[in-house]
Amino acid sequence: MGIIVSEGYKFIGAAVGLAVILGVFVNPYAAVPPGVLAVYFAYFFRNPERKIETNETHVLSPADGTVQDISEVEYDEFLKGAGNKITVFMSVFNVHVNRSPIDGEIKYQKYVCGRFRPAYKDSVGYENEHHLIGIENERLRITVTQIAGILARRIVSWVTLSDTLKQGELYGMIRFGSCLEIVMPKDVEVLVKKGEKVTGGKTVLGRIVDGT
Repeated sequence: MGIIVSEGYKFIGAAVGLAVILGVFVNPYAAVPPGVLAVYFAYFFRNPERKIETNETHVLSPADGTVQDISEVEYDEFLKGAGNKITVFMSVFNVHVNRSPIDGEIKYQKYVCGRFRPAYKDSVGYENEHHLIGIENERLRITVTQIAGILARRIVSWVTLSDTLKQGELYGMIRFGSCLEIVMPKDVEVLVKKGEKVTGGKTVLGRIVDGT
């Protein structure tokens, strides 16, 4: 995976092509808006290189953004029990590639078509288009859900059921503003607070309690 994810090239290319056509056949000033758009697309689809410090007791953030909410979940379909849910909101200016919070195998996967409400609304996890994966290893199982927003009309996934992920490994992205939800078992200590800025593959969201 390069410094720009492959999904971005068609957007960048289309904007550059339009800028050239307008610049040649209309006037140079008409090329400015699509030129600016091409620069933004290159910025949005960026994939900055990151050194992942792996730790089997840590649950890393799957995305860059802001912790929008931390709440208790009475029952999670993959955990088969209660858990703590952390919602990370990604603005259109955040890095949008998503990373696996833990080492493990994808044991569960579900894609649900839905609405495209703003990603900061409390109910979007139930109403909006979303893609859920359940990751499991010898010590832990978690769920991570990509949720489309009002501008995010495409959830991109590069993995499927039975794939094995390394902690911090890229597995997908959401185009143009969205959020992710991660559900961890109750015996995993939550280490972040609402409103905190997090970095995908770097910020530790939770830690397995000693003895787990």
